[in-house]
Amino acid sequence: MTSQKTILVTGPYLDSDAVALAAEHGFAVVHTPAYPSTDTLRAHLAEHAPFGVVSRMGRFEGAAMDAGPGLRVIAKHGAGVDNIDVAAATERGILVTRAAGGNAVSVAEHAVAMIMAAVKRVVPMDKRLRDGHWDKPTHVGRELRGMRVGLVGSGAIGTETVKLCQAIGMSVGIYDPYAPADAFADLGVTRFDSLEGCLGGSDVVSLHCPLTSETRHLLNARTIGLMPEGSYLVNTARGGLIDEAALKDALDSGHLAGAALDTFETEPPRERLPLFDCPNAIVTPHVAGVTAEAGRRVGLMAVESIIAIADGAGLAPARMVNADVLAEPAPSHS
Repeated sequence: MTSQKTILVTGPYLDSDAVALAAEHGFAVVHTPAYPSTDTLRAHLAEHAPFGVVSRMGRFEGAAMDAGPGLRVIAKHGAGVDNIDVAAATERGILVTRAAGGNAVSVAEHAVAMIMAAVKRVVPMDKRLRDGHWDKPTHVGRELRGMRVGLVGSGAIGTETVKLCQAIGMSVGIYDPYAPADAFADLGVTRFDSLEGCLGGSDVVSLHCPLTSETRHLLNARTIGLMPEGSYLVNTARGGLIDEAALKDALDSGHLAGAALDTFETEPPRERLPLFDCPNAIVTPHVAGVTAEAGRRVGLMAVESIIAIADGAGLAPARMVNADVLAEPAPSHS
């Protein structure tokens, strides 16, 4: 075990400015392989005894946390913390933080790129042309201007998505039961009172909500069936929000004209997903927030969180997932 203060990154990369910031404050940065198993995490925690972890790839369970008795902060390299067992961290007196808003622009851009690619049928037409088909005589496309897009969930990413959709002339509505009543007053959007209203009233549905026990399979056979015939579904949030088998059925039947997915229930998929065989589905490997610009912002935010706790400084409430642990002394665990 090393005596130097250490930050462990679950994945092979952290922005160089974030690494430099850590070094300025006396922290060494070490990495696990991509998507480390619990055993791999335990080995790295035991060897390096980190004060903080930057959580990028893979699950982080209590069994792994137990291998690092000096661990005090798990800083998510992003906004969604569903890959971290927050309850286990809380039991062990470990603060969980998030880099809220750090990758919002990048994810919003990817979401709108997916919307445009799906509606304009860019991927299947690219493939057909490469296969020798010239479809201009039979092709009839569709303009995005005037189409209705419904966002499920708001927040920083949703807000950026609204701006981009409005810039190309789309009509935007939002369903978010947790947002305050005046949250959308300045956005010029429709507020849906129910998920059903959002799904039924949108030509394109784009997901921007966290994955929780309440939102798992939010889009299933019943709710997908509420979407208009020939509509589109886009997900740059979390894969577990969608029942993938139900989505494939809706694509195969033609009820949905297309779908674009950046996230999946199991990441990376253990085998080829049936959805990959749908010509009207576009898939990318959870890279919506993986840009140089977002990586720098999010990496700095994650490292700043760890430094702030190490120095006893404050951290904005929106950045802390389980702030209550700061009020209690960290329990001992073995």
